[in-house]
Amino acid sequence: MVVEVRVFSWAPSSDWLTTLEGLQQTMSDTLNNSNPIIKLHRGDLPDGLTFGSSVAVDTETLGLNPLRDRLCLVQLSAGNSEAHLVQFDGLSYDAPNLKQLLSDPGVTKIFHYARFDVAVIQHYMDLTCAPIFCTKIASRLTRTYTDRHGLRDLCGELLGIELSKLQQQSDWGTENLSQEQMQYAALDVLYLHGLKEILERRLSREGRHHLAHASFNFLPTRVELDLSGWAEQDIFSHS
Repeated sequence: MVVEVRVFSWAPSSDWLTTLEGLQQTMSDTLNNSNPIIKLHRGDLPDGLTFGSSVAVDTETLGLNPLRDRLCLVQLSAGNSEAHLVQFDGLSYDAPNLKQLLSDPGVTKIFHYARFDVAVIQHYMDLTCAPIFCTKIASRLTRTYTDRHGLRDLCGELLGIELSKLQQQSDWGTENLSQEQMQYAALDVLYLHGLKEILERRLSREGRHHLAHASFNFLPTRVELDLSGWAEQDIFSHS
């Protein structure tokens, strides 16, 4: 796969912003596009960049403990062939454009396993993401014929796309991300819109749409419990 990578420090020049016009493509174009454009921004999104009514979101951290392992990267996609990566140095998470997007009530944030990503974002950026659609929750509510609900499993079955996880265990805190790391990070968001569309149809077909959205709405509370020390405890259990 050939990847075009563009690196920016904070907001790019106004000349670059004009190139955003006309870049929106259909989801089918995205699924058949083997050359995604990856744009790396340091510290925040550029001024004037919009994602429409829904944005796919993922994060990369130093590990799997949000209280210990810092947020290094936030990936976003509008569902076209572009992925925007916002890299943090660990010293500051003052990213007004990104924060505005993630907290915008008019933009649905699409995650895979939102529980972790929302916790990381809340802990380091001090904001609550809403509204949310989680493809992992939707998968568990509809794909009851399997116990395989990872992003790679969903992309393989529902979209016919094989994702590589070779960079999953990687040093995301490095100042200079490799092309392989950026490609891996981008692929985690490029297909979430397509998965959401398919899973929403299945939720409606099985009459479980209300269960999914009730679960999505509970996620901020679940995240608060996780960050407050109840991550490993089921507070609803009898024992």
